[in-house]
Amino acid sequence: MSTPSLPHEPSLRPEDLWPRIIATARHALATGALQPIATDCQTLEQRGVPFQVRVLGRAHLKDDRAKREKPRAVPFDPFENPDPDLVVGGLSPTHLCLLNKFNVVEHHLLIVTRAFEEQESLLTAADFEALVLCMDGLDGLGFYNSGEVAGASQPHKHLQLIPPLGPEGLRVPMEKVLSPPPARGSVTRHPALDFAHVMTGLGPWEANPTKDGARLLEAYQSLLAALGIGHKLPPYNLLTTRDWMMLVPRAKAESHGINVNAMGFAGSLLVKTQEQLQRLQELGPLELLRQVAP
Repeated sequence: MSTPSLPHEPSLRPEDLWPRIIATARHALATGALQPIATDCQTLEQRGVPFQVRVLGRAHLKDDRAKREKPRAVPFDPFENPDPDLVVGGLSPTHLCLLNKFNVVEHHLLIVTRAFEEQESLLTAADFEALVLCMDGLDGLGFYNSGEVAGASQPHKHLQLIPPLGPEGLRVPMEKVLSPPPARGSVTRHPALDFAHVMTGLGPWEANPTKDGARLLEAYQSLLAALGIGHKLPPYNLLTTRDWMMLVPRAKAESHGINVNAMGFAGSLLVKTQEQLQRLQELGPLELLRQVAP
């Protein structure tokens, strides 16, 4: 079943996105619809990348909820009829913008297809146009976890967008070594990064959803082609800003008990215990990433 457009539902304008995020988050916190996961954030630097490592401050809410809920004959799809308290707004006839219910990073957005599509399916022009509408209003990191091995927790297609993580005004810690980005159309690997990946530059941002969406789609297709990926898609992570895009093929979901999604390759990792933090300090974040994306 699809999530239809509401009658006369206006699409979000980029200039309205941030005020709507703030207002929706305030309301969703008050109603309990938004349930942030408390963490303690530490910096672990390796090869010039100031990795942000978040350590859970309490039991993982999604794990606890899964234990409490009775098994369902049909898996629950939270995006089929999303909680209205989490809806930031409509982006297009095909996509909605929601707050991530169990957010680790504040103001974490989900860009969700109204009609069900598989999370492992190829990204489309409509997906990228919806993403760039949000990126016009929030200059952060967009990403996509394709498949459970890549960190996807829901089978309903959704991209994600987070505000800049820093430090020093950077969108993500990994930009410490990624700047300046490659030229537009140049597909390359960064010599400082040991894990499997390809990346490309996007050229100047035009603040035109159709043009910017087409440019991101073109870059995405060039990265897939560079890795020899066709219609049968292996698990992968896609990361994009207004300036660059990176695609990381995945071999496994975790190493040493530490799960990694796209944010890990941006320089942001989550560990559940102090023991995992110690293991990560001994191993090094880049080695962890190499082990899940060899």
